[in-house]
Amino acid sequence: MSAAPDPSALPAPVAAQLAELDLRPGQPLLIADADEVLFYFMRGLEGFLTGRGLYFDWRSYALYGNIRRRDDDSPVAAEELHPLLQGFFAEATESLAPVDGAAAALAELSRHAQIVVLSNLPLPARAARARALARHGMAYPLIANTGPKGPAVASLRQRVDAPAVFIDDIPHNHASVAQLAPTTRRLHFVADPRLAALLGPAPDCHHRMESWEEIHNHIAAMLQDS
Repeated sequence: MSAAPDPSALPAPVAAQLAELDLRPGQPLLIADADEVLFYFMRGLEGFLTGRGLYFDWRSYALYGNIRRRDDDSPVAAEELHPLLQGFFAEATESLAPVDGAAAALAELSRHAQIVVLSNLPLPARAARARALARHGMAYPLIANTGPKGPAVASLRQRVDAPAVFIDDIPHNHASVAQLAPTTRRLHFVADPRLAALLGPAPDCHHRMESWEEIHNHIAAMLQDS
């Protein structure tokens, strides 16, 4: 019988990227997701789908089952979804619109904390995302993660040994971080209000946030207290 996978194991490409980071021990760390945190993922996806005779149904938070064909309203099959999303990341990553207030909030917070963008996207799209971040005033170190984010966050926490905040829109990423890096402050944020309305606060987050102004104020107060 094969052993169960280790939930703390880092995928090799992620470990290699983390090893390249120049982190300052003892300085607070802010770890931010990109899609629906720094960039409007769903707005970009809708435009991408429209050009292919598809649309998003908005019945739930999931992509599978909600991406449908306009001609007959049938859902895109599961085996078609992965290549479709790979095509989206290849074509649209660099052109996604930034979330309102994100760049200004991060710029202010970067005076007191080091910032890392931890984004689940295909590794070939990493360069495009880095260019988009730089273009919109968010040229922070970027890790193209795969799978749950707890292993990467735990690795980052171990290296800095300082207070840390994690911002993400996906509940299972909060669960992974809660398991492997439990002292990390976890903020749940979904930028697109239509998407946010489909999902309650992540069970494993500390706080659900509604804007980057709220995120900034919360983190600034936390840093001041620490």
